[in-house]
Amino acid sequence: MPEVTPPLRLVLVDDHEMVLRGLDAMLAHFPDEVSIVGHATTDAEARRVVAREVPDVVLCDVRLGKTSGLDLCRDLTSAQPTVKVVLLTVYDDEHYLYQALRVGASGYILKRVDGRELVNQLRRVREGETVVDAALAGRVALAAARLSAGQFWSGAHLGLTQRESEVLELLVSGHSNRAVASKLVVSEDTVKTHLRGLYRKLGVSERSGAIAVALREGLFR
Repeated sequence: MPEVTPPLRLVLVDDHEMVLRGLDAMLAHFPDEVSIVGHATTDAEARRVVAREVPDVVLCDVRLGKTSGLDLCRDLTSAQPTVKVVLLTVYDDEHYLYQALRVGASGYILKRVDGRELVNQLRRVREGETVVDAALAGRVALAAARLSAGQFWSGAHLGLTQRESEVLELLVSGHSNRAVASKLVVSEDTVKTHLRGLYRKLGVSERSGAIAVALREGLFR
């Protein structure tokens, strides 16, 4: 008789109970393939549940209230090397993807995924693959192609988009928001949106911090 593969043992981690209930309902349609063995709404609770259950996979949000699912991922994969961690998130952002892979995540999936696709991706993770949402994977592949062709932009390795890099270069050159908007032929509100994005990605809260990072990294010569 063919060997029967036991259901994948899964722990769900999200700081919103509604999301956990939604995942429970979605995955309940696949009882022969996935067994949910634990839930957690905080990183501390997740550590306890994972230590107790030693699941095959932990499905975790990138943000857990005031703490980070990325930090949790790094700690879990370090403490439990056999446990795979997959980030399930709304953040359609290469920067978060790169961070997730750096801390040992085995997958990065957007919350728009349907049940069948989620189960298939979790199974691939258990088998040793790394899975990335198709839309993000396409953008990363395009970025890699640009890199190999010498067409990348300064700050890309920090997760900055090309336009964010252009805005940062103008900041370093001493341009005001109004001057940046004029140079790029966009509104000041658009410039402020780009600033918020690059501040978040660089881990700073203001213009001077972003300029300091740019100078330290030698982004613009």
